[in-house]
Amino acid sequence: MGWYGKLIGAVLGALVGRGLLGAIVGFIIGHLFDRASTAGTRPGSSRGAASPSPSPPSPDLQQVFFRGTFQVMGHVAKVDGHVTEQEIDAARAAMRRFSLGEADIQRAIGFYTEGKAADFPLEDVLGAFRAATSGREDLRRLFVQIQLEAALQGAGLSARSRAVLGRVCDALGISAIEFAALEAMLRMRGPTAAGEERGAAEELADAYQALGVAPEATDAEVTLAYRRLMSQNHPDKLVANGLPQSMIEAAHERTRRLIAAYELLRKHRGMK
Repeated sequence: MGWYGKLIGAVLGALVGRGLLGAIVGFIIGHLFDRASTAGTRPGSSRGAASPSPSPPSPDLQQVFFRGTFQVMGHVAKVDGHVTEQEIDAARAAMRRFSLGEADIQRAIGFYTEGKAADFPLEDVLGAFRAATSGREDLRRLFVQIQLEAALQGAGLSARSRAVLGRVCDALGISAIEFAALEAMLRMRGPTAAGEERGAAEELADAYQALGVAPEATDAEVTLAYRRLMSQNHPDKLVANGLPQSMIEAAHERTRRLIAAYELLRKHRGMK
């Protein structure tokens, strides 16, 4: 860890929250960018390529993202009538991943509780998020990814929760194909919320869908699709475009899942 990280550790002890409101946003972004750029070369990335300098994100955007994330998460959890322990655990896991300090955990819990209200104005919240992320499809995709991952780790996707996530996608311009690819990518590894292991055939089908290619695609087409998605979603590029620090881990998770999908297909196809 460079001096950015040491300074943050000494002053804050958390990456998010205080950075949302204070002048240390630039320091946090610098630290996370250093961490991302030294995290090791992934398949399909360019070795030795210089990483572009990140642009500090808007504090207003970070506020909207932070608030909207937990409000919508609470709303999705509550849509079936009650919030289960699994769904609460999934929300806590998101807070841990965002490295929230105690004060911001309490803020997140408050936003989550607001989302559970019967009169929660979902369209208004999504409208504010859409306006704040104008021209930032990468942020919108990651927002949906976080919501979908929390739902899958919680009670799973019921018809009602899937319908709410559909409304989220419609409001943010995320297509049904993109949502299906996200779901396939997140289902690829490990058990579902109910503890059901994915079979080999299901994982292969998910891997193809995660990369957006058919099983009949050529090896060259599979590789091209993988490289295109990695170029669009690589954390270094997202950070350089001003990605809020609270989304960095979600961006890394997406690239890890894409890599896993590609490696599974390479092994299955005998690709070199």
